[in-house]
Amino acid sequence: MRILRHLLVLLMHLVLGSGAQRFSNGYYYQDIIHGNGNGNDNGEIYFHKIRLHVESPETLVSAVQGSNVTLPCHYRYEPALSEPRRTRVKWFWQPVSDEGRERDVMVAIGTRHRSYGDFKGRVRLRRSAPGDASLFINPLQSDDTGRYRCEIIDGLEDESVTVHLKFRGVVFPYHSPRGRYLMNFHEAKEACEKQDAHLATFEQLYAAWEEGLDWCNAGWLMDGTAQYPVVVPREACGGTDLAPGVRSYGVRDKSLDRFDAFCFTSSIRGEVYFLQHPIKLNFTEAAEVCQNDGGRIAKVGQLYAAWRFVGLDQCDAGWLADGSVRYPIIQPRMNCGTSEPGVRSFGFPPKHLKHGVYCYKVHW
Repeated sequence: MRILRHLLVLLMHLVLGSGAQRFSNGYYYQDIIHGNGNGNDNGEIYFHKIRLHVESPETLVSAVQGSNVTLPCHYRYEPALSEPRRTRVKWFWQPVSDEGRERDVMVAIGTRHRSYGDFKGRVRLRRSAPGDASLFINPLQSDDTGRYRCEIIDGLEDESVTVHLKFRGVVFPYHSPRGRYLMNFHEAKEACEKQDAHLATFEQLYAAWEEGLDWCNAGWLMDGTAQYPVVVPREACGGTDLAPGVRSYGVRDKSLDRFDAFCFTSSIRGEVYFLQHPIKLNFTEAAEVCQNDGGRIAKVGQLYAAWRFVGLDQCDAGWLADGSVRYPIIQPRMNCGTSEPGVRSFGFPPKHLKHGVYCYKVHW
């Protein structure tokens, strides 16, 4: 019995000396003892005069849907360690639409890692230098925005930092082919999605107003309000007595009330181009020639994204997938519309009329 007790004590020293291992989430973790403070009678292991710091040089990162992004996260010790340590890195994500609930993105220990859910195959750690736990996401999907938390765990000590991801994009007004103020909230949401976009948030519309968006027709926003941005006050837009700003009708009935829509797009996953063709085309012919060219007729959101992010400048009116005719202008000039850059629109002309066409092609 006495020999058995000696063996147990020896075994405990060996285990503690090499670091006590525990198994969780499919990985082994090691609680390593530091310095002179090896623990206490309760079996707790703690750090002695060494502190773990987790930091991010950017807590707000902007990106474009369809591209890639790196969310910065770095950790270090004070005082600095002479040898690297075995740490656990875990990233969490809290979507914009799901306040209060975090979801797992990935976990990594050394060279081993595991990603979760829709992030599988799209995320990895950058590891460009010691202490670099930055998260690389490629490609960015439409619902990836939100709050990300980088957590570093070393033994019983853990620290974390948060990074917010938002999309750079462009807001554009959109109305039904049948006319103005004909869509309820659900129809407006669907209309934006059909044009490779989403209903804009108030923050996105406000940012667009700050950049000069001036539009006198109220449109649905994601929060169920109907609003419109005014840069130059005028009688037709609420009167000249009101200051410039984003005017609001407040929260409306999503089924009964009808407005236009403000859509937001942040996508550069493909190429939008004006198809050079010897003759002008009706709508059906336009769709066919895009397909014959290896693409498809472009959507409104795709044309706006090409105008904003790629600098597409074409003074030729062309069909789009919704039956509208538009063209993008970066450098205003004679016979190309107004004196301001933008996407010009001819509305929804009869589909038998002849115009050019804008095509969209994905390059794999």
